Amino acid sequence: MNFDVIYTVLTFDNILWIAFGVLLGYVVGVIPGLGKGTAVAVSIPITFYLSPLTGIAYLIGIAKGSTAGSAVSAILLNTPGEPSSAPTALDGYPMSRQGKASKALKMGLFASVIGDFFSTLLLIFLAAPLAEYALLFGPVEVTSILLFSLTFIAALSGNSIIKGLIAGAMGVLVSTVGMEVETATVRFSFGFLELYDGLSLIPVAIGMLAVAEMLVQLGSLETIENQQKLLKENVKTEVQSISWKEWKMSFPSIMRGTFVGSIIGILPGLGASVASFLSYGLAKKAAKDPSRFGKGAIEGIAAAESADNAVVPSSLVPLFALGIPGSVIAAILIGAFIIQGVTPGPLMFVQQPELVHGIYISMICASLLLLFIGYYGQKIFSKISLISLRIVIPTVIFFCCVGAYLQGGGIIGIWLMLIFGVLGYLAKKLDFSFVTFLIGFVVGPQFELSMRQAIAITTTYSELLHHPIAIIFVLITFITIWRIAVSKGKMKKI
Repeated sequence: MNFDVIYTVLTFDNILWIAFGVLLGYVVGVIPGLGKGTAVAVSIPITFYLSPLTGIAYLIGIAKGSTAGSAVSAILLNTPGEPSSAPTALDGYPMSRQGKASKALKMGLFASVIGDFFSTLLLIFLAAPLAEYALLFGPVEVTSILLFSLTFIAALSGNSIIKGLIAGAMGVLVSTVGMEVETATVRFSFGFLELYDGLSLIPVAIGMLAVAEMLVQLGSLETIENQQKLLKENVKTEVQSISWKEWKMSFPSIMRGTFVGSIIGILPGLGASVASFLSYGLAKKAAKDPSRFGKGAIEGIAAAESADNAVVPSSLVPLFALGIPGSVIAAILIGAFIIQGVTPGPLMFVQQPELVHGIYISMICASLLLLFIGYYGQKIFSKISLISLRIVIPTVIFFCCVGAYLQGGGIIGIWLMLIFGVLGYLAKKLDFSFVTFLIGFVVGPQFELSMRQAIAITTTYSELLHHPIAIIFVLITFITIWRIAVSKGKMKKI
């Protein structure tokens, strides 16, 4: 890493965009129901006018800020900004009711920053070595890895393996719309010339994430507004410091949560909710007095928030090293990379090492800015959580339409956004995993191309013996599905 890269990252414009991303993400995280996926998807069109480094750093700043900001509404309103902040509410809301809201918010912020920072360092140290091995993989190995990724994510998304697999398969099917690369055969275009190049990721992602979520929020509008009115008195503005005793109790939970969140982030498909609940459970199990949990234990907040925020940077490890999105954020970031003419994966480290190093430094800057913005904006962000959804929903829909129009090819982009918005709404209601669908849609073209190439170079089954890595991944795929099917079958019997 040379000093030119550091100078490029530390320019005023780049720092300003990172700070704006963190600030915007924090605001979005505070408002219940929006979430980082929605914010990142809607913001992608803005990156078209930015440099690759600034644009990607801006989106990562949004993801980091919104993950930390979701704890505010969980603590003050008992309404998590995202599902992964639900464990935070278990102890954060009781502390708020006890008049310790400011203390709970501070611990949530500090734990978030620590988890995020150390997970970013893990990304920096792991991605490059893994990418070196990934460069040795051929089409057969890539096909097996993508197959494992899709089935693994499908098996762990939602309550039904079958529904998860169906959603992933549908994502791959939708990705085949347009002209096929090898034979120039047009598929599923229904006579629309605009679909010859395939479906753009931006309107599909905006529809499945943002529009679908807004439709869900509309269905529970009155309930959420009544809750906001009842809980306004819980917004405490007094300054309360965290004692040394509380730090001693919370620090082991923060370190444990950071480790748990980092490992789960690397594994595709598990997600932040699994990390935060697991970390909270481990903290409760390790506590001298577990009965305090659920009644205002500050180490419970530390455990949940450190794990939740550690997932975001570590989930980029498979994206940078293998080109495989392991989370919704990673899948959406692929769209940003493509807009900037960058193909995420191991070749980035060879072709554009300056960009990769710049992203690393930008992520560290985002962690530091998160601490600064979150700490000094705490009182203001507490008020934002009470903004009426009657204002939030039309605003979000407007920006969705603008983004789909600009990056989706005009009016056809808005139509696609609306169609996939309805599909996303139905998927949420019927418990089909929209996460699996989106990841299937993103990796579908690469999966199809690598499979075609693998079939071309392996004319007989015996030739597969020359690809032991591929065989291992296929076996792991079937074992994983079988194990999860058995475990979920036992749970249903119970």
